[in-house]
Amino acid sequence: MMGQNILYLVIPCYNEQEVLPETAKRLKEKMSEMIRSGAVSPDSRVVFVDDGSKDKTWELIAGLHAQDDLFSGIKLSRNKGHQNALLAGLMTVKDKADMVISMDADLQDDINVVDQMVEKYKEENDIVYGVRSSRQTDTFFKKFTAQGFYKVMKALGVEIVYNHADYRLMSKRALEGLEQFSEVNLFLRGIVPLIGYPSCTVEYERGERFAGESKYPLKKMLSFACEGITSFSVKPIRLITSLGFIIFSISIIMLIYFLVVYLMGKTVAGWTTIVISVWAIGGLQLLALGVIGEYIGKIYMETKARPKFIVQEFLNK
Repeated sequence: MMGQNILYLVIPCYNEQEVLPETAKRLKEKMSEMIRSGAVSPDSRVVFVDDGSKDKTWELIAGLHAQDDLFSGIKLSRNKGHQNALLAGLMTVKDKADMVISMDADLQDDINVVDQMVEKYKEENDIVYGVRSSRQTDTFFKKFTAQGFYKVMKALGVEIVYNHADYRLMSKRALEGLEQFSEVNLFLRGIVPLIGYPSCTVEYERGERFAGESKYPLKKMLSFACEGITSFSVKPIRLITSLGFIIFSISIIMLIYFLVVYLMGKTVAGWTTIVISVWAIGGLQLLALGVIGEYIGKIYMETKARPKFIVQEFLNK
Protein backbone atom coordinates (compact mmCIF):
# COMPACT_ATOMS: atom_id res chain seq x y z
CA MET A 1 0.00 0.00 0.00
CA MET A 2 2.87 2.39 0.71
CA GLY A 3 3.88 4.60 -2.24
CA GLN A 4 5.47 8.02 -2.34
CA ASN A 5 3.07 9.27 0.36
CA ILE A 6 1.48 11.83 -1.95
CA LEU A 7 -1.43 13.35 -0.01
CA TYR A 8 -4.30 15.29 -1.58
CA LEU A 9 -6.78 17.19 0.57
CA VAL A 10 -10.16 17.44 -1.17
CA ILE A 11 -12.44 20.23 0.06
CA PRO A 12 -15.92 20.83 -1.45
CA CYS A 13 -16.85 24.52 -1.50
CA TYR A 14 -20.19 26.22 -2.07
CA ASN A 15 -20.30 30.01 -1.51
CA GLU A 16 -17.27 29.91 0.81
CA GLN A 17 -15.67 33.27 -0.05
CA GLU A 18 -15.78 34.38 3.59
CA VAL A 19 -13.93 31.40 5.01
CA LEU A 20 -11.71 30.33 2.09
CA PRO A 21 -8.72 32.68 2.68
CA GLU A 22 -8.38 31.53 6.31
CA THR A 23 -8.89 27.88 5.35
CA ALA A 24 -6.16 28.14 2.70
CA LYS A 25 -3.80 29.83 5.19
CA ARG A 26 -4.20 27.14 7.85
CA LEU A 27 -3.99 24.26 5.38
CA LYS A 28 -0.83 25.69 3.82
CA GLU A 29 0.78 25.84 7.26
CA LYS A 30 -0.23 22.25 8.02
CA MET A 31 0.84 20.83 4.64
CA SER A 32 4.16 22.74 4.66
CA GLU A 33 4.90 21.37 8.12
CA MET A 34 4.16 17.79 7.04
CA ILE A 35 6.22 18.14 3.85
CA ARG A 36 9.20 19.54 5.82
CA SER A 37 9.02 16.66 8.31
CA GLY A 38 8.89 14.10 5.49
CA ALA A 39 5.48 12.79 6.54
CA VAL A 40 4.09 13.42 3.04
CA SER A 41 5.56 14.03 -0.41
CA PRO A 42 6.34 17.54 -1.76
CA ASP A 43 3.94 16.64 -4.59
CA SER A 44 1.02 16.74 -2.14
CA ARG A 45 -1.78 19.20 -2.90
CA VAL A 46 -4.83 20.97 -1.46
CA VAL A 47 -7.75 20.71 -3.90
CA PHE A 48 -10.78 22.98 -3.59
CA VAL A 49 -13.89 21.81 -5.46
CA ASP A 50 -16.20 24.66 -6.45
CA ASP A 51 -19.74 23.27 -6.46
CA GLY A 52 -21.29 25.92 -8.70
CA SER A 53 -20.84 28.76 -6.20
CA LYS A 54 -22.66 32.05 -6.82
CA ASP A 55 -20.11 34.25 -5.06
CA LYS A 56 -16.36 34.74 -5.66
CA THR A 57 -15.32 31.29 -4.46
CA TRP A 58 -13.91 30.20 -7.83
CA GLU A 59 -12.03 33.48 -8.32
CA LEU A 60 -10.39 32.95 -4.91
CA ILE A 61 -9.48 29.35 -5.79
CA ALA A 62 -8.00 30.39 -9.13
CA GLY A 63 -6.03 33.13 -7.37
CA LEU A 64 -4.64 30.71 -4.79
CA HIS A 65 -3.58 28.32 -7.56
CA ALA A 66 -1.83 31.13 -9.48
CA GLN A 67 0.11 32.17 -6.38
CA ASP A 68 1.05 28.74 -5.04
CA ASP A 69 1.41 25.30 -6.68
CA LEU A 70 0.21 23.72 -3.43
CA PHE A 71 -3.35 24.74 -4.26
CA SER A 72 -5.41 23.14 -7.02
CA GLY A 73 -8.99 23.78 -8.07
CA ILE A 74 -11.84 21.85 -9.65
CA LYS A 75 -14.80 23.78 -11.02
CA LEU A 76 -18.04 21.87 -11.60
CA SER A 77 -20.30 22.97 -14.46
CA ARG A 78 -23.19 23.55 -12.04
CA ASN A 79 -24.23 23.00 -8.45
CA LYS A 80 -24.58 19.25 -7.79
CA GLY A 81 -24.69 19.13 -4.00
CA HIS A 82 -22.06 18.37 -1.35
CA GLN A 83 -21.89 14.59 -1.89
CA ASN A 84 -21.48 14.85 -5.66
CA ALA A 85 -18.91 17.64 -5.32
CA LEU A 86 -16.94 15.53 -2.87
CA LEU A 87 -17.09 12.51 -5.19
CA ALA A 88 -15.98 14.71 -8.11
CA GLY A 89 -12.89 15.75 -6.17
CA LEU A 90 -12.06 12.20 -5.08
CA MET A 91 -12.45 10.71 -8.55
CA THR A 92 -10.52 13.53 -10.25
CA VAL A 93 -7.42 13.18 -8.06
CA LYS A 94 -7.43 9.44 -7.28
CA ASP A 95 -4.77 8.65 -9.91
CA LYS A 96 -2.49 11.44 -8.71
CA ALA A 97 -2.40 10.63 -4.99
CA ASP A 98 -1.47 7.73 -2.73
CA MET A 99 -4.02 8.89 -0.15
CA VAL A 100 -6.80 11.48 -0.12
CA ILE A 101 -8.36 13.21 2.87
CA SER A 102 -11.77 14.84 2.48
CA MET A 103 -12.91 17.63 4.79
CA ASP A 104 -15.28 20.60 4.87
CA ALA A 105 -14.17 24.14 4.07
CA ASP A 106 -15.61 25.72 7.22
CA LEU A 107 -12.63 24.83 9.49
CA GLN A 108 -14.83 22.85 11.88
CA ASP A 109 -12.83 19.68 11.20
CA ASP A 110 -9.64 19.68 13.28
CA ILE A 111 -6.82 19.79 10.71
CA ASN A 112 -4.29 18.66 13.32
CA VAL A 113 -5.85 15.18 13.07
CA VAL A 114 -4.45 14.94 9.51
CA ASP A 115 -1.11 13.81 10.99
CA GLN A 116 -2.81 10.95 12.86
CA MET A 117 -4.71 9.90 9.75
CA VAL A 118 -1.52 9.71 7.72
CA GLU A 119 0.13 7.65 10.46
CA LYS A 120 -2.81 5.24 10.47
CA TYR A 121 -2.53 4.97 6.68
CA LYS A 122 1.14 4.02 7.07
CA GLU A 123 0.00 1.31 9.48
CA GLU A 124 -1.77 -0.36 6.52
CA ASN A 125 -5.24 1.15 6.96
CA ASP A 126 -6.97 1.98 3.68
CA ILE A 127 -9.72 4.05 5.30
CA VAL A 128 -9.37 6.26 8.38
CA TYR A 129 -12.57 7.79 9.73
CA GLY A 130 -12.55 11.07 11.62
CA VAL A 131 -14.99 10.58 14.50
CA ARG A 132 -16.24 13.30 16.81
CA SER A 133 -15.26 12.65 20.42
CA SER A 134 -18.25 14.66 21.71
CA ARG A 135 -21.03 17.01 20.61
CA GLN A 136 -20.53 19.76 23.18
CA THR A 137 -20.60 22.50 20.54
CA ASP A 138 -24.00 21.36 19.21
CA THR A 139 -27.35 22.70 20.34
CA PHE A 140 -29.61 20.26 22.21
CA PHE A 141 -31.84 19.90 19.13
CA LYS A 142 -28.96 19.17 16.76
CA LYS A 143 -27.36 16.72 19.19
CA PHE A 144 -30.68 14.91 19.73
CA THR A 145 -31.51 14.66 16.01
CA ALA A 146 -27.97 13.63 15.00
CA GLN A 147 -27.76 10.86 17.58
CA GLY A 148 -31.27 9.77 16.67
CA PHE A 149 -30.29 9.57 13.01
CA TYR A 150 -27.34 7.26 13.69
CA LYS A 151 -29.47 5.03 15.92
CA VAL A 152 -32.22 4.79 13.31
CA MET A 153 -29.67 3.93 10.61
CA LYS A 154 -28.22 1.18 12.80
CA ALA A 155 -31.70 -0.15 13.58
CA LEU A 156 -32.44 -0.32 9.84
CA GLY A 157 -29.34 -2.42 9.28
CA VAL A 158 -27.19 0.25 7.63
CA GLU A 159 -23.45 -0.08 8.24
CA ILE A 160 -22.43 3.42 9.31
CA VAL A 161 -19.67 4.81 11.55
CA TYR A 162 -21.18 6.56 14.58
CA ASN A 163 -20.52 10.33 14.81
CA HIS A 164 -18.62 10.33 11.51
CA ALA A 165 -19.39 12.88 8.78
CA ASP A 166 -17.18 13.15 5.68
CA TYR A 167 -13.81 13.79 7.36
CA ARG A 168 -11.86 10.70 6.30
CA LEU A 169 -8.70 9.41 4.64
CA MET A 170 -8.92 6.94 1.75
CA SER A 171 -6.07 5.15 0.02
CA LYS A 172 -5.78 4.90 -3.76
CA ARG A 173 -7.15 1.36 -3.80
CA ALA A 174 -10.05 2.37 -1.52
CA LEU A 175 -10.91 5.12 -4.03
CA GLU A 176 -10.75 2.58 -6.84
CA GLY A 177 -13.20 0.48 -4.84
CA LEU A 178 -15.47 3.50 -4.35
CA GLU A 179 -15.43 4.11 -8.11
CA GLN A 180 -17.18 0.77 -8.63
CA PHE A 181 -20.31 2.01 -6.82
CA SER A 182 -22.36 3.49 -9.61
CA GLU A 183 -25.52 4.70 -7.84
CA VAL A 184 -26.75 8.20 -8.58
CA ASN A 185 -28.32 8.67 -5.14
CA LEU A 186 -25.15 9.30 -3.14
CA PHE A 187 -24.72 8.79 0.59
CA LEU A 188 -20.97 8.37 1.02
CA ARG A 189 -21.14 7.76 4.77
CA GLY A 190 -23.01 4.56 3.99
CA ILE A 191 -21.11 3.59 0.82
CA VAL A 192 -17.53 3.87 2.13
CA PRO A 193 -17.91 1.21 4.89
CA LEU A 194 -19.16 -1.21 2.19
CA ILE A 195 -15.76 -1.10 0.45
CA GLY A 196 -14.48 -3.41 3.16
CA TYR A 197 -10.73 -2.69 3.22
CA PRO A 198 -8.86 -2.37 6.58
CA SER A 199 -10.06 0.71 8.44
CA CYS A 200 -9.82 2.48 11.77
CA THR A 201 -10.96 5.69 13.46
CA VAL A 202 -9.33 8.75 15.00
CA GLU A 203 -11.17 11.07 17.37
CA TYR A 204 -11.28 14.85 17.18
CA GLU A 205 -13.16 17.77 18.68
CA ARG A 206 -15.30 19.61 16.15
CA GLY A 207 -14.99 23.39 16.39
CA GLU A 208 -17.25 26.30 15.56
CA ARG A 209 -17.64 27.49 11.98
CA PHE A 210 -15.00 30.18 11.31
CA ALA A 211 -17.23 32.41 9.16
CA GLY A 212 -20.26 32.38 6.89
CA GLU A 213 -23.47 30.38 7.24
CA SER A 214 -23.97 26.64 7.62
CA LYS A 215 -24.69 24.88 4.34
CA TYR A 216 -26.83 22.31 6.20
CA PRO A 217 -29.93 23.99 7.67
CA LEU A 218 -32.69 21.82 9.15
CA LYS A 219 -34.45 21.28 5.80
CA LYS A 220 -31.25 19.98 4.16
CA MET A 221 -30.39 17.84 7.18
CA LEU A 222 -33.80 16.14 7.02
CA SER A 223 -33.44 15.62 3.27
CA PHE A 224 -29.95 14.17 3.77
CA ALA A 225 -31.23 11.80 6.46
CA CYS A 226 -34.08 10.64 4.19
CA GLU A 227 -31.57 10.10 1.38
CA GLY A 228 -29.40 7.94 3.61
CA ILE A 229 -32.25 5.83 4.95
CA THR A 230 -33.94 5.15 1.61
CA SER A 231 -30.65 4.55 -0.20
CA PHE A 232 -29.52 1.77 2.12
CA SER A 233 -32.56 0.08 3.60
CA VAL A 234 -35.90 -1.34 2.40
CA LYS A 235 -37.12 -1.77 5.99
CA PRO A 236 -39.49 1.26 5.76
CA ILE A 237 -41.39 -0.56 2.99
CA ARG A 238 -41.43 -3.78 5.03
CA LEU A 239 -42.69 -1.77 8.01
CA ILE A 240 -45.59 -0.51 5.88
CA THR A 241 -46.35 -4.10 4.83
CA SER A 242 -46.41 -5.22 8.48
CA LEU A 243 -48.53 -2.25 9.50
CA GLY A 244 -50.96 -2.94 6.66
CA PHE A 245 -51.27 -6.56 7.77
CA ILE A 246 -51.96 -5.51 11.37
CA ILE A 247 -54.62 -2.97 10.33
CA PHE A 248 -56.22 -5.54 8.01
CA SER A 249 -56.36 -8.06 10.87
CA ILE A 250 -57.94 -5.45 13.16
CA SER A 251 -60.49 -4.57 10.49
CA ILE A 252 -61.52 -8.26 10.19
CA ILE A 253 -61.97 -8.45 13.97
CA MET A 254 -64.00 -5.22 14.00
CA LEU A 255 -66.10 -6.45 11.07
CA ILE A 256 -67.01 -9.61 12.99
CA TYR A 257 -67.73 -7.53 16.12
CA PHE A 258 -70.06 -5.11 14.34
CA LEU A 259 -71.81 -7.97 12.56
CA VAL A 260 -72.48 -9.71 15.87
CA VAL A 261 -73.73 -6.45 17.42
CA TYR A 262 -76.01 -5.87 14.43
CA LEU A 263 -77.50 -9.37 14.64
CA MET A 264 -78.11 -8.84 18.36
CA GLY A 265 -80.01 -5.65 17.57
CA LYS A 266 -77.67 -3.43 19.60
CA THR A 267 -76.62 -1.01 16.92
CA VAL A 268 -75.08 2.17 18.31
CA ALA A 269 -74.34 5.39 16.42
CA GLY A 270 -70.54 5.59 16.36
CA TRP A 271 -69.78 8.64 14.31
CA THR A 272 -66.62 9.51 16.29
CA THR A 273 -65.17 6.04 15.75
CA ILE A 274 -65.98 6.14 12.06
CA VAL A 275 -64.49 9.61 11.51
CA ILE A 276 -61.31 8.77 13.43
CA SER A 277 -60.94 5.48 11.52
CA VAL A 278 -61.39 7.17 8.14
CA TRP A 279 -58.87 9.91 8.90
CA ALA A 280 -56.34 7.49 10.46
CA ILE A 281 -56.46 4.98 7.62
CA GLY A 282 -56.47 7.76 5.01
CA GLY A 283 -53.40 9.34 6.57
CA LEU A 284 -51.67 5.98 6.77
CA GLN A 285 -52.39 5.33 3.09
CA LEU A 286 -50.94 8.69 2.08
CA LEU A 287 -47.85 8.03 4.22
CA ALA A 288 -47.45 4.59 2.67
CA LEU A 289 -47.77 6.03 -0.84
CA GLY A 290 -45.19 8.69 0.03
CA VAL A 291 -42.61 6.18 1.27
CA ILE A 292 -43.17 3.88 -1.71
CA GLY A 293 -43.01 6.90 -4.01
CA GLU A 294 -39.63 7.84 -2.53
CA TYR A 295 -38.23 4.46 -3.54
CA ILE A 296 -39.84 4.60 -6.98
CA GLY A 297 -38.31 8.07 -7.44
CA LYS A 298 -34.87 6.67 -6.65
CA ILE A 299 -35.38 3.87 -9.19
CA TYR A 300 -36.37 6.52 -11.74
CA MET A 301 -33.19 8.54 -11.06
CA GLU A 302 -30.98 5.44 -11.20
CA THR A 303 -32.41 4.17 -14.50
CA LYS A 304 -31.71 7.50 -16.20
CA ALA A 305 -28.06 7.13 -15.13
CA ARG A 306 -27.29 10.82 -15.54
CA PRO A 307 -23.71 11.90 -14.70
CA LYS A 308 -23.21 12.66 -11.02
CA PHE A 309 -21.00 15.62 -11.91
CA ILE A 310 -19.33 17.33 -14.85
CA VAL A 311 -15.92 18.94 -14.34
CA GLN A 312 -15.73 22.24 -16.20
CA GLU A 313 -12.14 23.11 -15.25
CA PHE A 314 -9.27 21.51 -13.35
CA LEU A 315 -6.39 23.70 -12.23
CA ASN A 316 -3.41 21.57 -11.23
CA LYS A 317 0.37 21.81 -11.59
